[in-house]
Amino acid sequence: MHTIKALIITLLGFTIMSCGNDDKEKTNLSITTNAKTNVFALGETAKLSIENPKGLDISSVTYKMNGEVIDDTVQLDDEKLGVHNISATVKFGESSEDITTKITILNNEVPKIYGYKIINTYPHDITSYTQGLEFYKGELYESTGQYGESKLRKVDYKSGEVLQNINLSRQYFAEGLTVFNDRIYQLTWQENIGFIYDVNTFEKTSSFKYGKSKEGWGICNDGKHIYKSDGTEQIWLLNPETLAEESKLQVYTNKGKIIGLNELEYINGKIYANRYQKNGVAIINPNNGAIEGVIDFSPLHKLVTQHQGLDVINGIAYNPDTKTIFVTGKRWDKLFEVEVFEK
Repeated sequence: MHTIKALIITLLGFTIMSCGNDDKEKTNLSITTNAKTNVFALGETAKLSIENPKGLDISSVTYKMNGEVIDDTVQLDDEKLGVHNISATVKFGESSEDITTKITILNNEVPKIYGYKIINTYPHDITSYTQGLEFYKGELYESTGQYGESKLRKVDYKSGEVLQNINLSRQYFAEGLTVFNDRIYQLTWQENIGFIYDVNTFEKTSSFKYGKSKEGWGICNDGKHIYKSDGTEQIWLLNPETLAEESKLQVYTNKGKIIGLNELEYINGKIYANRYQKNGVAIINPNNGAIEGVIDFSPLHKLVTQHQGLDVINGIAYNPDTKTIFVTGKRWDKLFEVEVFEK
């Protein structure tokens, strides 16, 4: 397992101007918490207060977290992990000010370590720069990347035979894919566009633009929601009809954020995510973004044909029929069927 570096939180100082103070003097009001560097673990209690160095006669304080009104004491049991905005409207005399700070919520448990057992090994196209892999109604679908090489495929996973294939235009670098309600959703990397295809005909029916996420990396669905990664610690929840980014997860451990989240797969209530340039997979709680487990697949890299273009693992698919996981990588000549277990 790769060492997870601790996140160092640097708080920014704010220059706050009084809304109702004609001479615009600084009041130096600020929000303080009971945690050093404003970092909390899930389950802890955050206590908020106002630093008032000038001794202003404060009549009321209204606190908000991410725009929602909260008390000055917050039990952090069911919050999403990551960075949260804390604001306070402070009233004193005839004036009021809005001041802000941030807190970070980490997971309160160390990720569990998982192992795996190889059940079967199947052939895989050694030229495929695998970006996305997913089973749908017993069929395996694959998205491959690189400019001039990007493809969408349906593959017979046992033989490696390509059953359907379309090549993307050279201007697109394909990334992850997911299949939802007989539609294939395929991302592109930096082109800020995703494509939608009919799963039966491979006809491109429409496309969609990204929102705040600037890049497309991985994508999966749980039958109700679509999840999209962008190479950071963020996973975006997309409206399945409009594809608008409605909310997001921030993926954290008990030490800090984990960036480089790439190919995604939804498996039995959890999001499995390849990490870019790593041969491991993170198991993520989709409710709060906590990494609950880690699988080290690096030994698989040694079991495929070694060649100049060989790259890291990047392709994980769950087959509901066999209840097993399938794993491959960029320009790997093998597809591995594995069972995963907690060590």
